[in-house]
Amino acid sequence: MRRTVFNKDHEAFRQTIRDFIAAEVVPYYGEWEQAGYVPREFYQKLGELGIFGIEVPEEYGGAGESGYKFSAVISEECARAGVTFGGSNVHTALCLPYLLKYGTKEQLRRWMPGFVSGEMMTAIAMTEPGTGSDLAGMKTTAKLSQDGTHYVLNGAKTFITGGVQADRVLVCARTAPPTAEDRRGGISILVVDARSEGYEVGRTLDKLGLKSSDTAELSFTDVKVPVEDLLGEEGKGFTYLTHNLPQERLGIVVGAYAQAAAAVRFAQEYVTDRTVFGKSVASFQNTKFVLADCQADVDAMQAVCDRALDAHDAGELTAADAASAKLFTTELAAKVIDRCLQLHGGYGYMREYPIARLYADTRVTRIYGGTSEVMRSIIAKSMGL
Repeated sequence: MRRTVFNKDHEAFRQTIRDFIAAEVVPYYGEWEQAGYVPREFYQKLGELGIFGIEVPEEYGGAGESGYKFSAVISEECARAGVTFGGSNVHTALCLPYLLKYGTKEQLRRWMPGFVSGEMMTAIAMTEPGTGSDLAGMKTTAKLSQDGTHYVLNGAKTFITGGVQADRVLVCARTAPPTAEDRRGGISILVVDARSEGYEVGRTLDKLGLKSSDTAELSFTDVKVPVEDLLGEEGKGFTYLTHNLPQERLGIVVGAYAQAAAAVRFAQEYVTDRTVFGKSVASFQNTKFVLADCQADVDAMQAVCDRALDAHDAGELTAADAASAKLFTTELAAKVIDRCLQLHGGYGYMREYPIARLYADTRVTRIYGGTSEVMRSIIAKSMGL
């Protein structure tokens, strides 16, 4: 199906990314999965390629591009090759929007050069062991010192992608207790230096999928955070988090669609080459029908994805729109990838085949960025239910 969502610049960029993945990622990806992280020098290569600076204003060393479509191209090309860029997506898709929108000029002058080059990697710490999707229930605290020069941070976070190698972490913490009238108030975002005394990286979590990205537990014991590293206004953190959720979910939509499309391509290549009973697997009617159904589903996901990309660029992607797109694409991608794995037979269960990695990697898309159940609640609320 012909797409109109990308222009010539996007397609030229796509070829650059495809060549880069073939040369710099695919040959080493198995080693990265075994290690549980990508090497730091790889992030610097991404910086040299300009990946981290696409949306950063020129005055801070970036390209100054607006919109999410270049990032979407990266997600599609990673899925096409069955790989990921470790924690780099969190760095650009999650952390950067907060920094650009709420950071002061002084903060951006301090942080952006390292951000763009890959010398300063970032992560965001929202989830806590006992809170999950209920961010208003977070217990990590940041109390202002008596002299007003710094906050004292105490608490713990979990499921922090990029947390092992991050140099700065956007930590969500309570600077004021919740009230009966407003559980969401009193949350602030601090950009914490990972070298600070009392800041500790706990165990690296052993995940089902996304093996090349480091995901960790973090703890803070009387960590001193200068007031100059408060992002935005004190107590406005929950509002900030809500503001960025549509783009965060859009990124998951793009990834889910792209993974499903890649699964169909992998399955088609496999069944064309594989023979059973003296015939190619592709020649059986069941194979043809399964792949035809999968392709039709991918076409539908592409339409939803592209519509969401255009709406985001126009500033019209609502929370309910993003939730609907995420629910549809992630649930359907899981079904498509499962059917494509089945066509691989026993080999589909082997991680040396990219379909197995896709199967494991895509499972989390129905959990992070808000579970499918949360998406249904958002959609229902927008319907007046």
